[in-house]
Amino acid sequence: MRGMKFLPMAAALLAAACASTEGIRTTAVPTDPAALEAAQTFSGAPAGRAPLEAAWWKRYGDPQLDQLIEESFAGNPSIAVVRARVEQARAAAALAHTALTPHTSGTVGASRQRLSENSIIPPPFGGTWLWQNDATIGLDYEFDFWGKNRKAYESSLGLVRAAAADAEAARLLLAVAVTRAYIQLQAAFEQRDVAAATLTEREQILSLTRARFDAGLDSQVAVHEAEGQVPSSRDQVIAAEQAIELARHQVAALLGRGPDRGLAVARPALAPIDVALPSTLPADLVGRRPDVAAQRERVEAAMRGIESAKAAFYPNIDLNAFVGLQAISFQKWLEAGSLALGVGPAINLPWFQRGTLRAQLAGRSADWDLAVGQYNQTLVDAVRDVVDQVATVRALKARQEQVALALAAAERAEALSVARYRAGVGNYLEVLLTGRQVLLERALDAELRARRLDADVDLIHALGGGYDHPAPLAAR
Repeated sequence: MRGMKFLPMAAALLAAACASTEGIRTTAVPTDPAALEAAQTFSGAPAGRAPLEAAWWKRYGDPQLDQLIEESFAGNPSIAVVRARVEQARAAAALAHTALTPHTSGTVGASRQRLSENSIIPPPFGGTWLWQNDATIGLDYEFDFWGKNRKAYESSLGLVRAAAADAEAARLLLAVAVTRAYIQLQAAFEQRDVAAATLTEREQILSLTRARFDAGLDSQVAVHEAEGQVPSSRDQVIAAEQAIELARHQVAALLGRGPDRGLAVARPALAPIDVALPSTLPADLVGRRPDVAAQRERVEAAMRGIESAKAAFYPNIDLNAFVGLQAISFQKWLEAGSLALGVGPAINLPWFQRGTLRAQLAGRSADWDLAVGQYNQTLVDAVRDVVDQVATVRALKARQEQVALALAAAERAEALSVARYRAGVGNYLEVLLTGRQVLLERALDAELRARRLDADVDLIHALGGGYDHPAPLAAR
């Protein structure tokens, strides 16, 4: 009966020992992706051939690009950095997991010391020199009744998953950078083709103009004007060759290699593609974009951190035990009589640490608000990014169609003016004006082809590059 009376009293004392969480709460609310309406904006977007895969760059059908991207994954220093961060997160999770298991320790020591004559050990031992020998194994275990350590471990696992998603985001960004540099290299080659063809044409026009001058059909002014067009065209060829060299340098740097590696990069042969949009944007961005997934994992980790901090407000029990051998001489150290052992519980009463615990909970709550704010902003930016790229792809496709028509018309006009000039009917001014227009349209056509490829890559990046994030921790 006395024991039964004691239980309610003990329960009341333990309840009184709990610290209070009153007044500490979170304020941020995660954005629901479904609330970011985008159906009307995405309507009529490119249908594409097939959903994105992780190795999306293979859709361009250029084996050299495939090799360069794989080489960049192995050699670019930024990839090594994000890998190290993942390992850091894993080590922190492993450390958090140790709180769920018993802690063992072992000590072996021997010390030579003089015992005081006036302490607890009187003469004849007091005042003499003795060896103090000790060999002990200890065990400490915290009973995680309220899940404090378990939630802390789950929080650290969430940060591991966030770091892994960040690593995938870095890989995606690197693959995009290599592809875009490769596109610029292809564009530089195409611009050189345009400049070289123009140079050849200008040289032919110069020869024709000189012949007309010798026949008395043209003036010296026309000859000088034609002569001036040749070095101008050579300048365009030199500028295009410089762009080729710089693009090769950029590719080599992205591979983590020296500029000589870029010299081995052959002319690209990229095929244009149409990128498909997922059917449920923007909701799919949560699991398809690594940066959004990483922020979502940080939100989940912050929630586990709050739960762990709240669990620390309740009393808990630690078990402490030790066993070993203790003796004041080497002769008796290993005898059975030197055995020493002990075991006992220790009750942790949080009320005495309430100030510290409340501060920790307030910090975890702020972590949640920060993580939610970053997640919301990342999600909104992701949706805007996709919308921007879709609009860019649409516009560039329409512009490219119009430029193709303008180029065809300019080439017909130039051909007619050159034919009239050869026949002695036209004049050099017509040839010059129509030739300049063809040059402008050809350069713009090459530029738009490169920009459209760039826009396709940017859209792939905005859609997550085929990334597929594992199910969140809460759903497991």
